[in-house]
Amino acid sequence: MPAEGRLGKVIRDSFTMPAVDHELIGILKTRCLGLGIAIKKSELLRAGLAALDRLPDESLAEVAAAVESVKTGRPPGKKKKKKKNRKRKKRKSNRGKGKRQ
Repeated sequence: MPAEGRLGKVIRDSFTMPAVDHELIGILKTRCLGLGIAIKKSELLRAGLAALDRLPDESLAEVAAAVESVKTGRPPGKKKKKKKNRKRKKRKSNRGKGKRQ
């Protein structure tokens, strides 16, 4: 296993995938545990990238073509309600008051 310093700069990213593919990550993590390998989601995805990198161009093209495109972005959810403009009570301020002795 390479030392942490050898990995270089770490980049945080986000992506969209179908629920079936997301469940597959859990299945593969469980398979790895059965093999005695504790692996994080990001490590599993990096292993998949390494495996794809080893494929010849023809095989990579077949695998890439078999992946269904999905709409990117956040999934639809509940819309946030706009806060109503309520009159705010004025707070009492201690400014300008001298220290009590």
